[in-house]
Amino acid sequence: MGNLHVTTHPLLAHKLTYLRDQNTSPKEFRRLLEEITQLLVFDCTRDLKTHPITITTPMMTIPSPVLQDQIVIVPILRAGLGMENSIQQLIPTAKVAHVGMYRDPITHKPTMYYQKFPQGLHQFEAIIVDPLLATGGSVIETIKLLKKNNIRNIRVVSIIGVMEGVNAIHEQFPDVSVFLAALDPVLNANKYIEPGLGDAGDRLFGTK
Repeated sequence: MGNLHVTTHPLLAHKLTYLRDQNTSPKEFRRLLEEITQLLVFDCTRDLKTHPITITTPMMTIPSPVLQDQIVIVPILRAGLGMENSIQQLIPTAKVAHVGMYRDPITHKPTMYYQKFPQGLHQFEAIIVDPLLATGGSVIETIKLLKKNNIRNIRVVSIIGVMEGVNAIHEQFPDVSVFLAALDPVLNANKYIEPGLGDAGDRLFGTK
C-alpha cells in the first residue's frame, strides 16, 4: 500500500481493544492513547538520521549515535493533544506546532481556527498526530500549511483510519507516510469511523 503502514503487534492490539471499549474511563483512555502512540512512534521514526558523538562509558571512550534530524510534533486540536506528550517523552528535543480545526457538522469539511508554529520550521521533520483519520480533510489542510513552510518530510500518525482518508491524503501528497494501529472498514453517513472508537476528543476530556 505504498506509504501506508499499519503496525501490528500483540501489545498494540491488546491496548487498542480497551481504547475502543465504550466502558473505558477518560483517565484510562488517555493512558492507553499515550501508550499506543509510543508504540506507533517507534515504527514511524525508524528511518530518522543520526550522527555520532564521542562519549565515555565506565569502560572506554566510543563513538555513539544521537539524532541528527530535528522533529516537530503537530497535534491537530483538540484530540491530537492526547498524543503529543507521549511523543515528547520519547523525543524531548522535539518542538510542537499546534493546529486547531473543527469539522462543519453539515459539510463535514474542516475549518481552521488556530495555528502556532515554532520559528525555522523548514529545518524540521514533521509528525502530524490525530487519533482518527476519517475523511483526511484536517490532515490534508495541515499538510498544506507545513508544505507552505517548506517542510519536506512529513509523517502522519493516527490510531485508527479508513482507506477513504488515506487515499485522499495520497491523491494530493503521495510522499507523505501514514502510520496506523488499525485500518477500519468504513465511514458512516456522518463521516465517523466504524467500528472506530467514537469521538476521540470527547472521550479524552470527558465532554460527552
